[in-house]
Amino acid sequence: MGRKIGLFFIVCCIFMIILIVESDGKVKEEEVQEEIVLKTVSMYGGATPSAKVYQTINEEFVKKYENVVIEDESQICDEDWKMKVAANFAVGNEPDIIQFFTDAVADSFLKADKLVSVEEIQKEYPEYAKDIKRTALEAVRNRDGVIRAVPTTGYWEGLFCNKELFQKYNVDIPTDWESLVKAIRTFRKHGIIPIAVSLNYVPHYWIEHLLLYTAGEEEYATIPQSDFKTWEKAFETLKELKNIGAFQESLDTYTEHFSFQLFRKGEAAMQLEGSWYASSLADTKMENKVTVVPFPGVPNQKAKKNALIGGVFSGFYITRRAWENPKKRELAVRFVEEHIKKKSLIKYWGGNGIATFKGKAETKRTPLTKTENNLLESASSLNKSMDARICPEGYKIIMDGVVDVVEGKKDAKVLLNEALLMDKE
Repeated sequence: MGRKIGLFFIVCCIFMIILIVESDGKVKEEEVQEEIVLKTVSMYGGATPSAKVYQTINEEFVKKYENVVIEDESQICDEDWKMKVAANFAVGNEPDIIQFFTDAVADSFLKADKLVSVEEIQKEYPEYAKDIKRTALEAVRNRDGVIRAVPTTGYWEGLFCNKELFQKYNVDIPTDWESLVKAIRTFRKHGIIPIAVSLNYVPHYWIEHLLLYTAGEEEYATIPQSDFKTWEKAFETLKELKNIGAFQESLDTYTEHFSFQLFRKGEAAMQLEGSWYASSLADTKMENKVTVVPFPGVPNQKAKKNALIGGVFSGFYITRRAWENPKKRELAVRFVEEHIKKKSLIKYWGGNGIATFKGKAETKRTPLTKTENNLLESASSLNKSMDARICPEGYKIIMDGVVDVVEGKKDAKVLLNEALLMDKE
């Protein structure tokens, strides 16, 4: 009898243990299944290699954290996108994580104290941003002196040239204003668009280069208070390029994507773009047909030869919306860490642009990447883009007015007065 009771007791114990384990498992399963939505925004939109890297890392993240849903609103960066992001912050509709600029464009976010500093994050997560060079972190200090963003890669801008077209028509790759004008006239004569451009969507490449070379490095880094002569001269030079046939017709209708297609199809000989463009050429047959050189220059230029526009200018931020939410804080940190660990940083860099990670990395060497290295090594200076100094509203006025000025519908002085006076407010 005693044995039966003992056996019954053992069976009961086992049954209770099973119930406890099953119950505990159900609780844990319920906890795991609680859905957490992370709202993310980045400029990694479209079909660029950076966009592919970004999306792949996001997909790997949700596999690792199965209870997380990512609501992503990434787009190709243009002025409309910048204004949309700013508007969402202004009305309290900011995301949990944002990959964005660190210069003047972010000033409105800083005033509202909606972004968390790297120092504050590192107090709780000491390993945060551990793979980033200190110089890269210093480069993304916001204008108030605080580091809030963690960069993935830096950039440079240069003139991409289709070597096949230059060889076919016996044209020298431009190295100064005279050789640029000669190339433009030769290609125009043979029915080739000399330069693919989208002045109504992304005109800043041309405006900032013409301004840099017209004003010189020191003056370029300042905002004039009343005398806009140098800035006006930059616009006049752009008008001159248009008048000698440098660009395609109908400047007010061409999108950036269409200008890309003109260059990639061999219908245009040159395109002024950033290092990210080199990455996009890696997936096309164009990569071995293209070289990239510094901006050739302008008449009577003040900038040194081979002055470049570039630097480290953007990164991943965690907003206070996520940081102050106990359910989202750690997930937001882990999300950003997936994008800023060395393995991911190497993918974002891909041998193009300016690396931000510590140490070295082996990358595929192509004729184009070799010319990119030469571009950086020959640079006499590295200068920030225009929007690093001008308030977003003033900058947008300038960009929106470029086509009207180039086509003679508006005076450059009037446009600049409107934009730069707004910057003072």
